[in-house]
Amino acid sequence: MTVAAIDCGTNSTRLLVWRDGETIDRRMVITRLGAGVDRSGALDAAAIDRTLAVLGDYRAVMDEHGVERVRIAATSAARDARNRDDFFAAAEAIVGARPELLSGGEEGRLSFLGATAELDPSAGPFLVVDIGGGSTELAWGTTEAEAVHSIDVGCVRLTERWIHTDPPAPEELHAAISVTTQHLEDVVREHPEMREHGTVVGLAGTVSTVAAVEIGLPEYDRSQLHHFVLTRAAAEDVFRTLATEAREDRVHNPGLEDARADVIVGGCCALVAVMRFFDVPQLLVSEADILDGLAMSLTRTSG
Repeated sequence: MTVAAIDCGTNSTRLLVWRDGETIDRRMVITRLGAGVDRSGALDAAAIDRTLAVLGDYRAVMDEHGVERVRIAATSAARDARNRDDFFAAAEAIVGARPELLSGGEEGRLSFLGATAELDPSAGPFLVVDIGGGSTELAWGTTEAEAVHSIDVGCVRLTERWIHTDPPAPEELHAAISVTTQHLEDVVREHPEMREHGTVVGLAGTVSTVAAVEIGLPEYDRSQLHHFVLTRAAAEDVFRTLATEAREDRVHNPGLEDARADVIVGGCCALVAVMRFFDVPQLLVSEADILDGLAMSLTRTSG
């Protein structure tokens, strides 16, 4: 069976096509669906148009591969937007399936499912950290997510709220990190078990980008990023480099996509805050994430 999963995130819109458990196609376009949502409480018309255009392209890709079932999910930006139903209706007309509005808990469980599917349970318990555009999900467990918590921290949200100069002022960086840390304190008060982990797994664009910059990748290469071990020292070093450069200089770092250059520092603030708070010496970068979890859910319920 050929299935597809689409993730309409705050920063990017992504597609995964699976056939009999094997990846056939995987795509990502930064559409910034959540631009301004934190301030306005609504999806911007231009952001909706950008995302719908990409969904049209994805529909063509799915048709080309003969996709039989599709699951499309919307996350933080849609959760915050009062006009999400308008976007959902337009997306359904294009894709043929209505976007599912995932709660932070559902998002975290699907991310955990995708990220840990290839990992040896003996390396657990796992703390899976999915740093998105508008929210960050933390999921803890060994063979399944036993504890999940979503916080309103992400690369876009932190940038829009706290980072206003180019390059960012030290006090802006401090504010973004401090706010993230305060959220993490709330998380462990509710889920103290999250401090006890065998392996920390990092997901999504911020983590992948920091790893790519550390490696110096001239272009995206999943084989080099998937299960790359990112040390805290390396993450801090990349953070210092990117945070002290103006955007026009920052974009020249190999591994940093131009469309992500304006929000990567905000994402780095979230990443280093997590690694500092949990005293993580290293984390495992995973390119398998919520998309893989969505696709797995389709194959598990088929027939």
